[in-house]
Amino acid sequence: MTNEPLQKNIEKKLRPPVVVVMGHVDHGKSTLLDFIRKSNVVEGEAGGITQSISAYEVSHKSETGENRLITFLDTPGHEAFSKMRARGAEAADIAILVVSAEDSVKAQTLEAYNTIIESKIPYIVAINKIDRPNANTEKTKMDLVEKGIYLEGLGGDIPFVLISAKVGTGVSELLDMIILVSDMQSFTGDNTKNASGIIIEANREPKRGISATCIIKNGTLKSGMIVVAGTALVSTRMMENFLGKPIKEATFSSPILLTGFDSMPEVGSVFESFSNKKEAENYIDIIKNEDSSNKSQKGNIILPGKVIPIIIKTDVVGLIEALEKEIGKLNNNDIYYKIINSGVGAINESDLKMANVNKETIIVGFNTKLDNGARDLNETLKVNVETFDIIYKLTDWLKIVIEERKPKIETVEVTGSLKILKTFGSTKDKQVVGGRVINGRIVNGGSVRIMRRDFEIGHGKIVELQQNKIKAKEVLEENECGVQVETKIDIAPGDVLEAFIITIK
Repeated sequence: MTNEPLQKNIEKKLRPPVVVVMGHVDHGKSTLLDFIRKSNVVEGEAGGITQSISAYEVSHKSETGENRLITFLDTPGHEAFSKMRARGAEAADIAILVVSAEDSVKAQTLEAYNTIIESKIPYIVAINKIDRPNANTEKTKMDLVEKGIYLEGLGGDIPFVLISAKVGTGVSELLDMIILVSDMQSFTGDNTKNASGIIIEANREPKRGISATCIIKNGTLKSGMIVVAGTALVSTRMMENFLGKPIKEATFSSPILLTGFDSMPEVGSVFESFSNKKEAENYIDIIKNEDSSNKSQKGNIILPGKVIPIIIKTDVVGLIEALEKEIGKLNNNDIYYKIINSGVGAINESDLKMANVNKETIIVGFNTKLDNGARDLNETLKVNVETFDIIYKLTDWLKIVIEERKPKIETVEVTGSLKILKTFGSTKDKQVVGGRVINGRIVNGGSVRIMRRDFEIGHGKIVELQQNKIKAKEVLEENECGVQVETKIDIAPGDVLEAFIITIK
């Protein structure tokens, strides 16, 4: 009786913390992570914005001299990636909220903070860029407090560290703080269990197939086991650590890359591991039954207005939902985008053929391009294809497309009225009449509606205009004039010629 709980305590071991770094787009998250792992991600990022989640381990010597492992998740800073940031927080044990001492608290800072609070994980504030001339740490601290982020020593218990990610000031103290918070929280795992965790990213490579970055949250994963994420299945024969080196075994808090999935796993989904394929397939059957039950309860929402069919291709799965969110913001009741297909990898011939069914369809690629076959085919098909590596450039282009294709509304605006006082001679389709401008102005060359007792009886065009027997470009209100009108309608005294212009909005 007494040995069983003792055995459980032995199985439970302290595990390294998984840390997510969050904050405003240019407050220095990537620079901080770059300094920590002694490599450079900023220069390789398009526009200096991190646009996919990555995960890696670092070793830090604690204040006691012990080497401690920390796993970091790097989440994108752009607003479009809020779902990915939220997912990163769910996968993490501790969050770092990075705030610039120059810019202080921004809207995106608060968005990141709210994501952290919703995830209910402990967090540390890192006030960055303290080396900058315009840095004002005291103002930044007070701004944080005003927003309800109560720092230690300022009415709260939220730990904070002053750092310069660029030169490394305070970074060691930040890592010490992470270890301290981790020890206080006592994150544990059972390495005797089969591994479970979260899919952080997934992509498809032409030569390697479908790969996924995973974080193990509990248990141990060994070579030869079967991993299931949703309904996607993979053997662990091709398992790599975050450095890309083949490994035979990994345990909790480790980021790993699994290659060879039979279908694309959903980013953010939980994975489970099994000793054999039969157990894994039984688990998938249960998942499929649950999915079909859920789908039967869902309905479709159809928007009115004109539809622009769109196909999305990206280099990684996580970007698809980010783009879907941004594209959804552009929709309105008059015109909207309908995503008819999305996927990972290069834009191929199948994408072009699908788009060619409806000539209104456009294809957008993000961090990807047309393969050679698609490029050759599009010389003939002429499908509207654009590729991007900066998300705001993509959305700016989509705004232009939506504006160009917005349904046009013609508006008729009356600019003047001429009451017919007398009619003169006529030749074929032209008549000469005299009248008074009763409002607005009458312009030579303008179009007119011929009104009789408030009913429109036809249209015409003014081909000549005279005032006091002198040719004129226009005649204003309360003036009499002679007009030659090109029309097939017989104009009579008492009729009114309404001059108008058509505007398209």
